[in-house]
Amino acid sequence: DVQLQASGGGLVQAGGSLRLSCAASGFTYDDYVIGWFRQAPGKEREGVSCISSSDGSTYYADSVKGRFTISRDNVKNTVYLHMNSLKPEDTAVYYCAVDTWSNSAQTTMHPIQYDYWGQGTLVTVSS
Repeated sequence: DVQLQASGGGLVQAGGSLRLSCAASGFTYDDYVIGWFRQAPGKEREGVSCISSSDGSTYYADSVKGRFTISRDNVKNTVYLHMNSLKPEDTAVYYCAVDTWSNSAQTTMHPIQYDYWGQGTLVTVSS
């Protein structure tokens, strides 16, 4: 079974940094895209960033461009989301998910594109 384990959330002051990790296991796919979504209270789940396992292409939502960086370690089957210059509006539960149908990062991210989901990790940014 495909399993995704997200970790690294926590409480940080505005302007601070966090690194989220998504450890994947049980994969039998050669090409896939791993993405990070977030969901704030009362809001829809939104795509934040994703990365392809094969060509390394990436996507970032406009709201996080220049502040967040996604990276992958294919040996460890882990994807990281480095979050810098955090803002209170970044507060949300962050989820990692995998799209097993794509081999390049999407130009837009929609939850319906993703087949498997990890549990969320809470990021709270205080002002």
